[in-house]
Amino acid sequence: MTQSFPFPRRMPVRITFGLGMLLLGIFGFVPAVGVLVASFTDLRGIPGLPIDFVGIQNYVDFFSPAKWADSANALKNTIIFAVASTVVQIVLALGIAVLLNRSIKGRAFYRAVVFMPTILGVTVTGLIWSLIFNVSGGPAASVLNLFGKHSAFFGDPKLALALVILVQVWMVIGISVIIFLSGLQAVPEELEEAAEIDGASSWQRFRNVTVPLLAPSITANVLLGIVNALQSYQLIYVLSGPNNRSTQVLSLLVYVQGFGGASGTTLSQSQGYAAAVSMVQFVLVAIVSLIALAILRRREAKL
Repeated sequence: MTQSFPFPRRMPVRITFGLGMLLLGIFGFVPAVGVLVASFTDLRGIPGLPIDFVGIQNYVDFFSPAKWADSANALKNTIIFAVASTVVQIVLALGIAVLLNRSIKGRAFYRAVVFMPTILGVTVTGLIWSLIFNVSGGPAASVLNLFGKHSAFFGDPKLALALVILVQVWMVIGISVIIFLSGLQAVPEELEEAAEIDGASSWQRFRNVTVPLLAPSITANVLLGIVNALQSYQLIYVLSGPNNRSTQVLSLLVYVQGFGGASGTTLSQSQGYAAAVSMVQFVLVAIVSLIALAILRRREAKL
């Protein structure tokens, strides 16, 4: 009888798959349905307060003239943050991966250094960069003082979002580098050598041989970057606070509305409205991810 790996019979496979689906349903599907239901109520964080069904009123409020200024600002910042951080992350990660893929002394150490910010955690990363950009005596402020300049950094509406994008890229670039390194190590050396024999320059070999073979890695990094950026709020919260309009994104708006910010009170919180905003964010993430996936898959097919 033919043995199949890892299970020789179907029953263990069915049990394992069933347990996995059960856990996914309990910790994934059920909470998602709960958020969807809560978005149609006036749920608040006050014990004993009755919960009423309000239909689509929370969604109407999100797009209403009274709140559209805040909603539009959060949508704009979310898109800018996601697109800019993903593009910069992909470009830098690819360049770093190409360098670290070469036979250089201390390559393992450099790879560890690049990946280190990923394991520090959001809070540690936020505190480190908050100290670097401290307006009173931080290294960045000291450098500007040498040129007779000064800046509020995360308190500057024109600079805050760009600095948050910088820190976001620094924190997550290690994962993209590892994915690209895996893709580069799978590129056959014979193709590179054949292209070199045909007279192709280093740039031509990279563009016409390496990049097409890295298409799956690029797709994975783009999707991970977009989804991570669209859902990220912890780093922004630590760096610039919950009520900074220049860095307010949808996920942070959900947190502030649901749990209150620095100036929020229990009476101003609305978990129902926060749930509605989170559903808007879910739709945005789904649309952007599906569009990106369709474009990248079509690109892969052409390559």
